[in-house]
Amino acid sequence: MESGAVRVAFDSSLEAEYSAAGTTYSKLPSSRYRGVVPQPNGRWGAQIYKRQKRVWLGTFVDEAEAARAYDVAAQRFRGRDAVTNFVPLSAEDEEGALALAFLAKHSKAEIVDMLRKHTFLDELRHSKRASAGAFGVSRRRAQSYHETARVMLFEKAVTPSDVGKLNRLVIPKQHAETHFQFWSGTAEGSKGVLLNFEDAAGKVWRFRYSYWNSSQSYVLTKGWIRFVKEKNLKPGDVIRFWQSTGPEKQLYIERRDAESPVRLFGVNISEGQAG
Repeated sequence: MESGAVRVAFDSSLEAEYSAAGTTYSKLPSSRYRGVVPQPNGRWGAQIYKRQKRVWLGTFVDEAEAARAYDVAAQRFRGRDAVTNFVPLSAEDEEGALALAFLAKHSKAEIVDMLRKHTFLDELRHSKRASAGAFGVSRRRAQSYHETARVMLFEKAVTPSDVGKLNRLVIPKQHAETHFQFWSGTAEGSKGVLLNFEDAAGKVWRFRYSYWNSSQSYVLTKGWIRFVKEKNLKPGDVIRFWQSTGPEKQLYIERRDAESPVRLFGVNISEGQAG
């Protein structure tokens, strides 16, 4: 949806350019778009103000193209508070989410440079293709997860300390030594074992599996608190551990009531080999 006509005030530098070209301010048409100003050569310029200073976004042949350049800059500079000429990008749809992620990934100066050089759309398309490829890999991984035969090893109700500031999940000793014996010997070393958790959507989590002599307990730590926050784990929530029935002996973990279980596999930190 386009906004109503918006007349943008000209600053002194622009008026000087128009005078030098033999064009007076009164003869120039105003743009119906926000952030768009006419040029003496018949083209359209895009600009945005940051802390009362003009940021030039480039010159465009088409008035609507200049308006879209302003919208891009506005959403990068002002985020959700941006007032745009056209329908703003939305994280609710895939295309909008990819575009917003692209904007967030680049600095304001980088976005302005792309707009001035007219390379923004090409850069965005390239980024979307790369993201789509990653999404395809994640989707295949998710399918692989659901197709993998597995058995449940054990489950545990997380305690307040498991989801607190200690940043660790205690694995009951009997379960660690029975079901995690593949990694338990290395976990007792000074560095422990690095475990990569991959959820059904393809997101990779990396935790450390260690043995703490002070409490004589096996724990998942380093990064665990981020998992707790994203999965919104609370005391009493139950998590389950699984293992594939194939020769690879892959491990899985999931909330009992969660829809997105995660897969984990071990990587020995000291040797740098997959378990």
